[in-house]
Amino acid sequence: MLDWDNKPFPFKVYTDAPAIALPRDIDAIPAPTLAALAAAAPPARRLTLPALTALLYYTAGVTKKKTYPGGGEVLFRAAASTGALYQTEVYVVVGDVVDLAPGLYHFGPGDFTLRRLRGGDVREPLAAAAAEPSIRERAATLVLTGIFWRNTWKYQARGFRHLFWDSGTMLANALAVGGALGLTPSLVTGFVDDDVHRLLGLDTEREAALEL
Repeated sequence: MLDWDNKPFPFKVYTDAPAIALPRDIDAIPAPTLAALAAAAPPARRLTLPALTALLYYTAGVTKKKTYPGGGEVLFRAAASTGALYQTEVYVVVGDVVDLAPGLYHFGPGDFTLRRLRGGDVREPLAAAAAEPSIRERAATLVLTGIFWRNTWKYQARGFRHLFWDSGTMLANALAVGGALGLTPSLVTGFVDDDVHRLLGLDTEREAALEL
């Protein structure tokens, strides 16, 4: 049986990090669904903060709220998650985004903010960890991580599979939306775990990087 008093909080919050409120007037993706899946949009000149905001919203944002009898509440996200537990977190390594300083950020879907965890351009160590030189030139890289307990609270050992199923639905959204916005996204699944974890400052007993 589930211990409802021990259910994990669905959001990771860095309370001491400076927050940047993201614009909530998000435009609809300017491409039909099939065109978005085909990444048919012309390449964008620069990655802007509104475009990054749209990418984060359609990848991991809160899209609706449902309240159940007895006061239970679920905040649904743009990408489905097993048991609506949403164990996948999103970090953003920013190098060249219009109106956003370089640095490492955490995306908070609950209050729709970016919180800066590190200042300065950290693309070089991320590129080295992934042995992927193109990351040095990318305007931004999303880093998806999984918080184990948030899923294993309900699914126990099966949560290992759910880490990749659920982050996979987010990746599908990110690739489609990124293509529709002309951002030429690419996926990297191989990297030195310890180096990426050190860059993000993760407690690896509780959270691990999954994909870039």
